[in-house]
Amino acid sequence: MRAFSSVLLLIGLCTVAPCLNQPSGHAAQTTQHASPPNSPLLDSLLHAQPGFDTLLRKASELNLQIIYTQIDRDAQNRPTFTRHTWHLDDGRYFNPASLVKLPVCIAALEKLHRYEAQGVTLETPMATGTAYRCQTPVRNPRHPRDPDRTASVGNYIRRMLLVSDNDAYNRLYEFVGQQELHERLAAWGMPTARITNRFVPGCDSLANRHTNPITFLPKGRPPVQQAPAFNPRPLPPPLGPVRVGRGYRAAGNRLVAEPYDFTTANYLPLAHVTELLQSILFPGTGPELQISAADRKFLIRYLGLAPHESGYSLYTNKAYYDCFKKYALYGRAPKTTYPAGDLRSFNIVGLSYGYVADVAYFAEPSTGTEFMLSAVLYVNRDGILNDGRYEYETVGWPFLGTLGRALYAYEKKRTRPNRPDLSAFRL
Repeated sequence: MRAFSSVLLLIGLCTVAPCLNQPSGHAAQTTQHASPPNSPLLDSLLHAQPGFDTLLRKASELNLQIIYTQIDRDAQNRPTFTRHTWHLDDGRYFNPASLVKLPVCIAALEKLHRYEAQGVTLETPMATGTAYRCQTPVRNPRHPRDPDRTASVGNYIRRMLLVSDNDAYNRLYEFVGQQELHERLAAWGMPTARITNRFVPGCDSLANRHTNPITFLPKGRPPVQQAPAFNPRPLPPPLGPVRVGRGYRAAGNRLVAEPYDFTTANYLPLAHVTELLQSILFPGTGPELQISAADRKFLIRYLGLAPHESGYSLYTNKAYYDCFKKYALYGRAPKTTYPAGDLRSFNIVGLSYGYVADVAYFAEPSTGTEFMLSAVLYVNRDGILNDGRYEYETVGWPFLGTLGRALYAYEKKRTRPNRPDLSAFRL
């Protein structure tokens, strides 16, 4: 399956509770979640599309989950949301990979406000120490010539949102701390979500419960110290044992002929990421985030920009091409221009172990077109994890690109009761 035809995919209406499917043999789990059937509307729409029978038959194998959100505005430009889902099931594990960076960015901004009275801002240099194994330091956070290279909360967030930088994620995971991060997730109505791991090979569960000492260096003020933290209570895996595949590559490229264990790995359902993105873009419509209007503007800017157009000095070269992390609608096409006109994708992506995901809001002010799309699928035909052999290029990215383009075409034609004013999403 090398490409997908340009097909309109509509996602079945689900306005009260998630539309869920039963877990398949993809992941062995002790916890079973009730899954109402997909809507008849969705079934008829998908099976009416030529060439999609094979895809639909393999939906469980591909762990394909989709959320499509229609947005309509009233006369005062206030949005309402109609959510359509397909095969969505928070009891079916998928590795969220870099999707976890969005809640970590939010939690870091929330925590930063505690230090405002001591002169700490987004751009304040941030030194990181060590206090336990598996920790690495950032001892000299200031860069003498380039402020973009200074270690700070603001720069770490820019790096995560522009190019999905893993080291930046690790530093803000360490700043927030595992226990506090999960307190924030619970406060957002996501008590079963789990963000328990740095993106560092060899860091076990105990090491990830320990986070580093932090020192902020505000200009003209005394240093601001944050002591190392420890989460004293291990977080139980919400799905029980989760094992995927038929084998994996271990150290030294050794093949281990047993499923890969994700039991204690990060776990973040697609609906949670969608709700957090919606809460950033449309405050008051989802979880209550303790961030300022300036914080929201900052997040929206870097969720929507291409790396090179941001002016951020680390990403001025074309190694980070226009749509570097804009999978939905664009696929993974280095020669594609982004943005095309004023159509923007404000998004976060995940890519790891064969899982490929995008959670995005699309806005085109010139035409009044807007919608949200979240999707994930698993593309690992041989069932071996950690070997770098996944069908991202032939299945994952083409599918997400086709899905985004199809919904965009549909949304451009959809009749709305009021034309939206999307000027807030012009960058």
